[in-house]
Amino acid sequence: MSRLKQWFINLKFRKKILFICVIASGLPMMMLGSIWYYQVQEFLITREKENLAETLNQSIQTADYKIDNYFNFINQIAWNAEIRTGLTADYNNNFEMYQFYTDTLHPQLFTTLSLQSDIQSLTIYTDNQMHPYGQFLRPLTDIEDRDWFSGMVESKEVNMLVPAEEEFLKVLYRIFDSSSRPFHNVIEMNIDKEQFFAPFTDLFEGDYGLIILDSEDNPIYIHTNFANEALYEPFSNTEQIRELIAGDFDRQFVSEQAALSAYQWTAYLYRPMSNISSATFPMRLTVILAILLAVVVMVLSIFLLARVVVRPLEKLSKNMGQVEKGDLSVTIHNKGTDEIGSLIHQFGQMVYQLNHMINQVYKSKIAEQKYEMKALQAQINPHFFYNSLSLINSKAIMADQEEISQMAQHLSTFYRTTLNKGKSTIKVKNEIDNVKSYIDIQRLMHSNSFDVIYDIDQEIFDYSMLNLLLQPLIENAIVHGIDHKLTEGKGILELKAKQADGRLKFEIIDNGKGIDPATLATILTKKTKGYGVKNVHDRIQLYYGSDYGLNYQSELNSCTKVTLTIPVMCEDDS
Repeated sequence: MSRLKQWFINLKFRKKILFICVIASGLPMMMLGSIWYYQVQEFLITREKENLAETLNQSIQTADYKIDNYFNFINQIAWNAEIRTGLTADYNNNFEMYQFYTDTLHPQLFTTLSLQSDIQSLTIYTDNQMHPYGQFLRPLTDIEDRDWFSGMVESKEVNMLVPAEEEFLKVLYRIFDSSSRPFHNVIEMNIDKEQFFAPFTDLFEGDYGLIILDSEDNPIYIHTNFANEALYEPFSNTEQIRELIAGDFDRQFVSEQAALSAYQWTAYLYRPMSNISSATFPMRLTVILAILLAVVVMVLSIFLLARVVVRPLEKLSKNMGQVEKGDLSVTIHNKGTDEIGSLIHQFGQMVYQLNHMINQVYKSKIAEQKYEMKALQAQINPHFFYNSLSLINSKAIMADQEEISQMAQHLSTFYRTTLNKGKSTIKVKNEIDNVKSYIDIQRLMHSNSFDVIYDIDQEIFDYSMLNLLLQPLIENAIVHGIDHKLTEGKGILELKAKQADGRLKFEIIDNGKGIDPATLATILTKKTKGYGVKNVHDRIQLYYGSDYGLNYQSELNSCTKVTLTIPVMCEDDS
């Protein structure tokens, strides 16, 4: 350390100035360039992740929509009362069986195939002694040797399989029969894999990879689009998939994941980090060239500065040496008026004045760029929607299709009160009308397989309430209660409404499956997908206070009652 200090002390003054200025100016410049580069790198990685997430979510939404459609179609078939009756009936002759095939089975399944082009086939397998009917009806023995058969017969949910060796996805569902006849009926829907996964095959023009895993982290779909397939092999083995899930490939790839809300699958989208490096190469080159140019300019400026400052001092030192030798006739000429010129002038007067001060101010400016993102919002034109329903109603009446006319009228009433002109509150009467329209639509969809009982005090009609409180509760009673009814007898849905003690009480009662105690204990606290009862309960308490909300009572295989309590409020109060 002492040697370095001594070396610096022994340097010529010109070199000392040059050395100090290089250190004082060059290092901060290089540090700023490095910080800028890494910030840009991080910014590009963040933007890439946002781009991946947005692209993946758009594809996921498309896949969710398709899966919802498949499940809706298969539920409509499974819970069609006429189909369920036909599959469990005893036929006295082939003509009765043929009538079931042509009047009920074929129209329902053929219509579904016509509406959804990616559904390749629909087949119902039954162990009832019925003749096969093309691809629509086959004996249960055709699938008894399948790996999934035993679990499918016991399952109460719609299942979706992706067999690796087949070119179809399978949607399977058991048709539940409320009669005492012990028949097994299974619906199999085969969906074209290529059409289903089409939204994932053209996400980017450049290199990218996609893998979709099931609920047990097994790959069900892998797609890669790399210019160099040997360099970026798809994640196929268990160890690679585990590393992908854990995010251990971040140094090599930028990845994002998203879950399909319609089914328990998770999609991982990843792109090579080299894409970002190549994108930043022009900027890196520009920064390096700018730094080099700045260094060259800085060295030249410092050299000129040192020359301007040191040269007069060197002359002064030389003349002072001559004065030291006794040459008092030395005269220094300097036309400058700065500190050094003054010093030389004072030294010239009794060896001129010393003038010392040179200030150089370096100012740097950092420009900031702001990026704005705009989201497009889709707007619904209610008038167009209502006019379309009105046209459907008119066409249905002209074609003598009473059920279609009723459905159009119910839909018009339901959505007119649902939209409510954008208001969050609604009259009780309109909310009741909305629910009645929804129930009538459900009854048409369920072939009137359940009855409805209304016990409503009309004196409460002019009060106001939050809109869309009753419809989710009615939907849960039908979908999770009556649709899964295991006991004998027809499903019954009751809606009661009355005023008591300054409160409005609504009760929805169904004689369906009921709720198990574990689910019942957390039904108002556990967060679920979609617009569930917790959402309704939280919305009520946020708007009216913690004294109001929902209360559930249920017995398995007997009944479920939900009570909704809100304060009595007039329209002006809300």
